[in-house]
Amino acid sequence: MTVAELPRTRFENVNIYSPTHKADPFPLYTRLRAERPVFRVSMPDGQTAWLVTRYDDVVSVLKDERIAKDRFRALSSQQLKKQPWVPGIVRPLFNNMLDSDPPRHTRLRALVQNAFTPRRVEAMHDRIQTLADGLLDSIGDRRRFDLVRDYALPLPTTVIAEILGVPVKDRHKFQRWSKAVVSMNWSSWHTLKGLPDVWRFLRYVRRLVNLRRTAPTDDMITDLVQAKEEGDQLSDDELVAMIFLLLIAGHETTVNLITNGTMSLLRHPGQLWKLRDNPTLIEPALEELLRYAGPLDTATERFTREDVTIAGVTIPSGSLVFAVLSSANRDETQFADPDELDITRTPNRHLSFGLGIHFCLGAPLARAEGQIAINTLLRRTNNLQLAVPVGDLKWRGGQLFRGVKSLPLSQS
Repeated sequence: MTVAELPRTRFENVNIYSPTHKADPFPLYTRLRAERPVFRVSMPDGQTAWLVTRYDDVVSVLKDERIAKDRFRALSSQQLKKQPWVPGIVRPLFNNMLDSDPPRHTRLRALVQNAFTPRRVEAMHDRIQTLADGLLDSIGDRRRFDLVRDYALPLPTTVIAEILGVPVKDRHKFQRWSKAVVSMNWSSWHTLKGLPDVWRFLRYVRRLVNLRRTAPTDDMITDLVQAKEEGDQLSDDELVAMIFLLLIAGHETTVNLITNGTMSLLRHPGQLWKLRDNPTLIEPALEELLRYAGPLDTATERFTREDVTIAGVTIPSGSLVFAVLSSANRDETQFADPDELDITRTPNRHLSFGLGIHFCLGAPLARAEGQIAINTLLRRTNNLQLAVPVGDLKWRGGQLFRGVKSLPLSQS
């Protein structure tokens, strides 16, 4: 994605999709907030999108009923014809609550929200702690290990697999499929390249649904198959889309939260030692890590239902809009010294979990996993350090997520 309609003398061409941009997007966002808080960009598939970068404007986008999640309700028939081609096997995935507006969104969310209440998540703390300790037992006193592969990925993957009822032996499959799905950018080549993994993922989910219909167990897939809200029930496509969404969202964001958070602390040793010496600071510390280096660069896509004016810029009806969360979380009008990490920062009204009716359903679970994972890691390792220079880290590309492919660490 290249910045469009920005004077080259003031803004260099930037591919916001690229790993290079993901490694350090903040200087660009600082300049955009000051000079072009709402600007038009070109996507890899040729679409035009609008990025919104200031905190107050991002809040507005996340709550504005004129800016929809469901493209089929926002776009005209002519605009829909110009949308990128979507393969038939992928279309059932649009039947999820993340891409829906009320009343459909309200109905779908009601069918799953009880599984992620703070009370239910509180009951899972012991299991999360056991998993964290078990993974660190496996790492043992190895002088070098990869935080993503050995800890940050298997922890939330196992948790969401157990919640949904995915057999543990299959979790590596959906890790691989999930990585392929979130890295797709819908350009023709990348879409075709990723379709086999999407097809395998969907086929696997449909098999699980059919299995739970004939052999129900005590898990969320069974609950979803049997769920009813005011006499309503999920359709087959809605079931598949919901499980698919929960599997991906249930671990992708938390992997980045644990990894980015750990890396941020290692790059700010004073803050790391403050937390190590006083583990009770983990709650404000995690909120600051979410603000400072959150797992998402932007919120998911939205579409204007009518002309919408933000910061003096009119975004035409039917436009694709991205609220840039990582920019809003560094907005100097909202946060003092926004580029400084302060694990005792308060208040801390970051937007890493979104806002409004689409506020992240799994926020209580992500917070619990992040707090337990990071505190346990600091408690059980000695002299933890990055094992490679920061500039050598490989960042994942894509629009939504911000995280590294691996994080080599050393301990003594």
